[in-house]
Amino acid sequence: VVSTQSIKGVGRRFANAVCKKANVDITKRAGELSDEEVEKLITVMANPRQYKIPDWFLNRQKDTKDGKYSQVLSNSLDNKYREDLERLKKIRCHRGLRHHWGWRVRGQHTKTTGRRGRTVGVSKKKGG
Repeated sequence: VVSTQSIKGVGRRFANAVCKKANVDITKRAGELSDEEVEKLITVMANPRQYKIPDWFLNRQKDTKDGKYSQVLSNSLDNKYREDLERLKKIRCHRGLRHHWGWRVRGQHTKTTGRRGRTVGVSKKKGG
């Protein structure tokens, strides 16, 4: 379970569900798995809906382009995330603009927090 979590896009619960659907012992370490067990894990991760993993469990629900449910892993996860941000910027919605400007997106306060490297405070005058 722990070794499958190191894959980007696979969390603790999804890794647990995949191991149970593939009939792999959860307590086994990655080096102890046979080739058949590894292949079974890969096939369950690649198409989880065929193995009765519910739609609400997946990390890509109702994709904006094709409307499909899927579990996105590793590099394709980064690509999808980048495409989503580009779409938000292209349609110039509030979230897209804030991503573009590098501001907080989810409604946090920005008056005093998150200044990241900019000088804060009042500068003293020399002399006098």
